[in-house]
Amino acid sequence: MLTLAVLAGCAETELAVHNAKRLQTPPDATTETLGDYKVGKPYQIKNVWYYPRVDYSYDETGIASWYGPGFHGKRTANGEIYDQNAMTAAHRTLPMPSLVQVTNLENGRSIQVRINDRGPFAHGRIIDLSKKGAELLGFVRQGTARVRVQILELESRQLVARAQGLEVPEDAPSAAPVETVAVQELPPVGSTAPATPRPAPVRTASAEPLRPSDTLALAPVSPEAVVTQQAARRTRLYVQAGAFTQIANAERLRARLTSVGNVQISRAVVGDTRFFRVRLGPLRDVETADRTLELLLNNGFTNSKVVVE
Repeated sequence: MLTLAVLAGCAETELAVHNAKRLQTPPDATTETLGDYKVGKPYQIKNVWYYPRVDYSYDETGIASWYGPGFHGKRTANGEIYDQNAMTAAHRTLPMPSLVQVTNLENGRSIQVRINDRGPFAHGRIIDLSKKGAELLGFVRQGTARVRVQILELESRQLVARAQGLEVPEDAPSAAPVETVAVQELPPVGSTAPATPRPAPVRTASAEPLRPSDTLALAPVSPEAVVTQQAARRTRLYVQAGAFTQIANAERLRARLTSVGNVQISRAVVGDTRFFRVRLGPLRDVETADRTLELLLNNGFTNSKVVVE
């Protein structure tokens, strides 16, 4: 019965989110190059609160999904027209626009995309890529992938300045040195067309502060459809039910969840604070993680989330 309730709740949430996006699309929408700068206020979707904020240290692993034909040509959350063939993505809390690097941990492919929409609102997902982005990362067919998402601070600040019509201040941070990497435009998964090699863009650090005109020239409005290949790595899936600074609180939560599955307490240090994280797993696959997460959320554990390690 619990499983049926979970599946019904999941389907209901996805339907509500899809309908909401369609209803928000104005009939006279026109294509825009770069939408408005927007962070937004806290909002709630199916009893879960999300808190948009500026966070240039953002670096998270989790599950990515993608959205395409059903939203192609509709208005995004920052006023642009969604193009499923552009290098863009939806994120629940990062400022719009922001530039992020997304790496598929399962095959090592990595791309850069611009955040211009809100989502995904299916529980257990951390980013919703365009169809093009999913093709380049190689997970269009399976629908999801285990990924790492890292914000690119310098480029994101430049995009924000453009969206606000401002000049970048003289003390804008310089770009860090980046090693040359093998870059190629990869065909969609399943295609027999050969990959097209191309030189990798290389940035170098400067001893002098970047001038506004120089800084703005570094970050294009639309990232190139370029894939960098990194080493793939083995990952494990967990559902984290909570994190505490007191071990006694973690022990109490673990005792409550023993009937659900294998529960463990792992330790982590964030800044100067030590946390005790209560997790279920490792779990077999994304589908199992989804069911476990929905079970916890439906029973009041609203801080639960899927974790990839």
